[in-house]
Amino acid sequence: MDAFPLALDGYLAADPEPGDREGTASWRLTCSAGTDLLVEEAVIPCTTMEPDIAHAMLTERQPGDLLRVIGHLTLPDTADGVIRLHADTLEVLWEAPTLDADADVDGDDTDTATATDADRTSAIAALAEALTGFGQAAPGPGQSIRIHISPTGSLGSGEHCHSFDVSPAMAHRLADYVDAMNCYLDSERPDSVALDPETIADLAELFEDIDLIGLTNAVLNATRPEHRAAVTQAMDDMFGDVPAPEETDP
Repeated sequence: MDAFPLALDGYLAADPEPGDREGTASWRLTCSAGTDLLVEEAVIPCTTMEPDIAHAMLTERQPGDLLRVIGHLTLPDTADGVIRLHADTLEVLWEAPTLDADADVDGDDTDTATATDADRTSAIAALAEALTGFGQAAPGPGQSIRIHISPTGSLGSGEHCHSFDVSPAMAHRLADYVDAMNCYLDSERPDSVALDPETIADLAELFEDIDLIGLTNAVLNATRPEHRAAVTQAMDDMFGDVPAPEETDP
């Protein structure tokens, strides 16, 4: 197996590994083309039997360090063999910055968890304050209903745990308010506004009684012929599918 003296500059591709014998180590060096033996970028396996170099590689170096390895490059005798650079001298040209990845991840997780806990605590406090008004109202007939709110997994007594006793009438009112909130899309729900359930029922009945065909005929009959197409389109946008002008009474 032929050996050629060679000096290679490259970046440490991965953590070095101890060799089969004490005082030895192996690693891989990512090198750019810069010698007659390297036409393009390549990852060169390196080994050393120098105890000082092996100790430095195993204890001081990290992936990303720019190293200059001086030694002898051995070429394989067979096509399926592996070239290897046996290091006699090692120089550190540049040290990659040390990143405490675990600390960064833990810090981000802690910040996220803290923000989430604070938001949950604030929401519980706001809901507890609102439900307190129901609990303090004059009791109605029938047995009371107890409502518990607390963080998940903390049902009972403890910090941020609240219990309220409300009458059945108050419970019905609370259910009506929730139903009223659900009548809006999330993007259309006004802040701090809840329609009275009777108002919602009246509006629903009003729209159910509208005769869209009769309304369309009345509007189009009162519209000049040249404007009917635009009016029909406007009504279609508002109410959905409406009869075309030619389908209405003249």
